[in-house]
Amino acid sequence: MIYCGIDWAERTHDVALVDDDGKLLAKRHITDDAAGYKILLDLLAEHGDTEDIPIPVAIETSRGLLVAVLRTGKRQVYAINPMAAARYRDRHSVTRKKSDPGDALVLANILRTDRHAHRPLPQDSDLARAIAVLARAQQDAVWNRQQLANQLRSLLREYFPAAIDAFLHWQNGLCRPETRVLLELAPTPSRAARLSLAQLRSALKRAGRQRRIDADAERIREVLRADYAHQPPLVEDALGKQMLGLLRQLDAACTAADQLAEAVEEAFPQHPDAEVILSFPGLGTQLGARILAEIGDDHARFTTARGMKAYAGASPITRASGKKSSITRRWVKNDRLNHVGYLWAFASLTASPGAKAHYDRRREAGDWHAAAQRNLFNKMIGQLYCCLQKHILFDENLAFPTQLLEAA
Repeated sequence: MIYCGIDWAERTHDVALVDDDGKLLAKRHITDDAAGYKILLDLLAEHGDTEDIPIPVAIETSRGLLVAVLRTGKRQVYAINPMAAARYRDRHSVTRKKSDPGDALVLANILRTDRHAHRPLPQDSDLARAIAVLARAQQDAVWNRQQLANQLRSLLREYFPAAIDAFLHWQNGLCRPETRVLLELAPTPSRAARLSLAQLRSALKRAGRQRRIDADAERIREVLRADYAHQPPLVEDALGKQMLGLLRQLDAACTAADQLAEAVEEAFPQHPDAEVILSFPGLGTQLGARILAEIGDDHARFTTARGMKAYAGASPITRASGKKSSITRRWVKNDRLNHVGYLWAFASLTASPGAKAHYDRRREAGDWHAAAQRNLFNKMIGQLYCCLQKHILFDENLAFPTQLLEAA
């Protein structure tokens, strides 16, 4: 058996091949381009790599063109955590020396000695990987949009609190197109106080509003003309220019989030598992796509529901040593999937009577709100695992048999 380790870098990579006895068979320094990839594949072929029996590869990343080239066919690619690789390095040298060729050799020896303790990258379909790219990009865009909105709110509080009060009436006010149009029209309190009703109505229509235009224009005008403290004129103008720069960034982030959301809504329903995922209460297209992006469509990736729960950070972890034992929340997890779990559990409270009853029981038992929602997410993702394995839709009566519980 031959094992390959690749120390990944931005421009070049180091490759090492070892056999069952740990003997170094070959090492090579390749570039990160098509020529370097061809040298790598030729090197693997020289040492017995075939389509039916490919050589397994260990690398410290799960993304990129190099990984895409290696994942062709039946080859198993193991993404080794860099922290784990650093611990393995100490087994080979007590002087704590480090080199790129040495790291490639360490990665190859990880597969040679502890291949059973690591998992290869899941064999997800191309459609699932494409949905993962779109869903993660949309999630990043939403986070970036919220971060910029928080910065804009903090800046407005320094010199223009009337704007916050005027747009607080709308849900997610600073990210709405009406807010962005009005702030661009009047970036300072002095200019905002001089806006007429006709200008306000025109701005709302330009932003896409079709209803309650007159009422909102009246309300906004009253708030903008109320008595507030002001910065000196020169400082106020400078802060207005700073706000316009931040507003352009927010506008770009909102546009990107909306466009990526449309792309997700187009791609996700085409997947075979979308029907099962969307049958769960509290899951829509965006949250469902994010879940599929993190768990993939390789149903052999998790052997049990317990593994998926641990991967999502829903199940607790026990720490025991001697006479001391504690049960705490899981910190090492998939952060993206865990974030979706909070939103999923929160939305399911109004979409599923069984989920609401389960949450109430946990609160009555003494759990805080976050702990009760995490427990509900733990239950729901276990049910999702079973439904995906059998490819069946969610059934409220089977998931939360409330009548049997009340009878008991």
